[in-house]
Amino acid sequence: MNRRIWLPFVLLVLTGCARRSFDPFPAPNEAPGWTKGRTRVFKAAELWRYVDGDAERYLAAGVERTLTAEYRHAGGAEAVIDVHVMKDADGARRLFESEPAAGARPIEIGDGGRSYGASLTFRRGRCFVRLTAYSDTPELRTALVGLARAADARVARARP
Repeated sequence: MNRRIWLPFVLLVLTGCARRSFDPFPAPNEAPGWTKGRTRVFKAAELWRYVDGDAERYLAAGVERTLTAEYRHAGGAEAVIDVHVMKDADGARRLFESEPAAGARPIEIGDGGRSYGASLTFRRGRCFVRLTAYSDTPELRTALVGLARAADARVARARP
């Protein structure tokens, strides 16, 4: 057969079978006021480089990889989103439940969420997500919840 006939077919098959990469990080149009900066990915074996001193807890719960992104709010505040992709939803639940509930207020996000003011955590499927802001004001707390909801929507759509 002619190569001209096979090449489009092969490209179509490869494109259709290629797995889209998981991107849990909201774009500015999904999280108004927030701009995404640097992103990084850590495999389980190298997680200690990022969560030095606490990596064992994540490994014991079955983390496969951690994705992290820096964000800047229009008001100048900075925040980070960490998405820990676990082997299964039970691992995400175990991590969420291992976080202290004292001083936190529950928020309806994902499969369970808690707000600690300048930080919040939630789980969705096999992902455990933590958002941390580097300042704390009532306005920023509201903006952080908006960023978390946008990240939750991305995770829910992608179902890693």
